[in-house]
Amino acid sequence: MPDHAATESTTGSVLTWVPPPYAEPGRFSEHEVTVGTGPVAVPGTVSVPRGQIPGPGVVLLGGGGPFDRDETCGPNKPLKDLAWGLASRGTTVLRFDKATYAHREVATASDLTMTQEYMPYAVDAVGLLRRHRSVDPERVFVLGHSMGGKIAPAVATAAPTVAGLVIMAGDTQPMHHAAVRVISYLATVVPDQVPPTTIATFQRQAALVDSAQLTPSTPAADLPFGLPAPYWLELRDYDPVAIAAGLGKPMLILQGGRDYQVTVADDLARWRAGLANRPEADIRVYDADNHLFFPGAGPSTPAEYAYPQHVDPTVIADIADWLSHCKA
Repeated sequence: MPDHAATESTTGSVLTWVPPPYAEPGRFSEHEVTVGTGPVAVPGTVSVPRGQIPGPGVVLLGGGGPFDRDETCGPNKPLKDLAWGLASRGTTVLRFDKATYAHREVATASDLTMTQEYMPYAVDAVGLLRRHRSVDPERVFVLGHSMGGKIAPAVATAAPTVAGLVIMAGDTQPMHHAAVRVISYLATVVPDQVPPTTIATFQRQAALVDSAQLTPSTPAADLPFGLPAPYWLELRDYDPVAIAAGLGKPMLILQGGRDYQVTVADDLARWRAGLANRPEADIRVYDADNHLFFPGAGPSTPAEYAYPQHVDPTVIADIADWLSHCKA
């Protein structure tokens, strides 16, 4: 499920982010970089482990929507958790503001597509890490969360030097279908927040995306999340699993068992089926985790994102271990 929905807010909070227990700031330093070129370049941060020989590097890609480099969601910063946790364990990490966050003209462009939103920045970030003094250029990986995970296989195609992928809650169900599923789920767990007309609206918009009536000139107001028609025309035919299956690169695919936006049944099942004969694909489920890989109990709801939490320490440890042992 995309992160454009009201289930994830990028608004600020009076609560202050504090480092997770597994982050050890004394073990790494950070510096700023520019990702991309020209007037729509974006700022980023590189987290660099102290005093070690060149090792793995990871480019982080956030979920769908205008996220900053930390994927700030209320008081939480899951990509910063990942960056600090992995840098504490020997991996150089580059994260950057999405162009839709840094540049209003990108976010409101009538021809915006997922490729335009992610690809030039992700490919440039891979190149930046390959040239970084702390990184072995043959060990640069892409880690994508949610829509960042969806596009990660395409990034590896565009940047063949990518050594492997980490895909966290990467959605594979067509996004407009997922939108209907998610809003229907929310109507059962927070019925006071989802009027019946909202479900009908998403159903009507999804039907338009599926139809032959969708053209580049279809008004964005008639489509899910107000995204322009070119975005949906591209997504309608995009198959991340098929692209991943053709890569022949190591992949670590992670899924939260309590995630209602990207689910075991609707999304992970497609990864499992499409990569069933691919020994390079390592698929793991964290039963207690939600979409942001925050542990919890019971049915997941949007309210979980409103109080301070951190990415599951087991997830951090598993990614760090996989990166340290991965052979491209």
